[in-house]
Amino acid sequence: MALFSRKRGGFALVFMLVYFISLACAARLSVSRQKLEVEKHLNRVNKPPVKSIESADGDIIDCVHISQQPAFDHPFLKDHKIQMRPNYHPEGLYDEEKMSTRSKESTNPITQLWHMNGRCPEDTIPVRRTKKDDVLRASSVKRYGKKKHRAIPKPRSTDPDLTNESGHQHAIAYVEGDKYYGAKATINVWEPKVQQSNEFSLSQLWILGGSFGEDLNSIEAGWQVSPDLYGDNNTRLFTYWTSDAYQATGCYNLLCSGFIQVSSAIAMGASISPVSAYRNSQYDINILIWKDPKEGHWWMQFGNDYVLGYWPSFLFSYLAESASMIEWGGEVVNSQPDGKHTATQMGSGRFPEEGFGKSSYFRNIQVVDSSNNLKSPKDLGTFTEQSNCYDVQTGSNEDWGHHFYYGGPGRNPNCQ
Repeated sequence: MALFSRKRGGFALVFMLVYFISLACAARLSVSRQKLEVEKHLNRVNKPPVKSIESADGDIIDCVHISQQPAFDHPFLKDHKIQMRPNYHPEGLYDEEKMSTRSKESTNPITQLWHMNGRCPEDTIPVRRTKKDDVLRASSVKRYGKKKHRAIPKPRSTDPDLTNESGHQHAIAYVEGDKYYGAKATINVWEPKVQQSNEFSLSQLWILGGSFGEDLNSIEAGWQVSPDLYGDNNTRLFTYWTSDAYQATGCYNLLCSGFIQVSSAIAMGASISPVSAYRNSQYDINILIWKDPKEGHWWMQFGNDYVLGYWPSFLFSYLAESASMIEWGGEVVNSQPDGKHTATQMGSGRFPEEGFGKSSYFRNIQVVDSSNNLKSPKDLGTFTEQSNCYDVQTGSNEDWGHHFYYGGPGRNPNCQ
């Protein structure tokens, strides 16, 4: 009996040993599989450069030949002839710029940090190199460079559970109820504090089509601070697109095929420098997105001089025709650290009532109508989930046209 018991104990020991060895092997196999997956992904997104420029913030900007850019990995773009410039700009664009010369005197020109160390040659585009750590910070290789589902502000929603379901919070102005063919804004640039690395703070415009269900089409552009995506707290220029409510399609910047870049001067995802300071110099960026009436592609212009490129119309269903809603404003992720509201700032981290030099703003906001004219938005609405945390206040005057101040500190005595 004792012998049998010793044998049984020996079998159990052997079994446990085999079990732990197999677990260790499985873990090692999983790590090596992930390494292989990451390497494959890096080889796919990082195209061979003509020249590389190291930025002061640690970024490497690769100057990639325009015909080798990530967009052309898309099966529908294999034989695409690159359109180097739009057929038409919106009417009234340059009139509006002349009108706002006085307001420009209060702000300063802006550039990208990597420009200090060089520029990309003609016939190339600047692409921020993706590093292994960038991909490893994502929840999975597949989700790298993608927003989480339900990341869209839905002004018509009255259900508080739905608006907070994703942990995303907004302070926006918006128009709806018409067909829109583009939007423009001058956006004040700050470097908001982000409490947790899995949170972000951004300021952008949204071009939206479809319902707020699974079929939402969205084109987005602005500035963001996103430690998870970029590995630091720098303010960066970004774009985003999706044709299925952030599920399978689309991505940030050039992290998947889709957006076709034509500019050799501006890098998506690169740091913007300098940024505004409290009661000090203020810096703005101009962003215009519009639908070319001839080809139907959605073009993006940065500043007055840089036409960056376009989203081909075939990427979208609803936006292949027109947009049904335009939104401008701020968005943060509130992951409720320690069970309390995040202290992640939106905009400057100050409430709208503090005004110029203290609070962040969008000014000279306009929409593009069906005749390709830039117009002031009609019936501008506002929306925020918790105005004690982040708020928005609209205004209108001769210099700034339709504008609004927005943002806030997040957690404070009235926002817990």
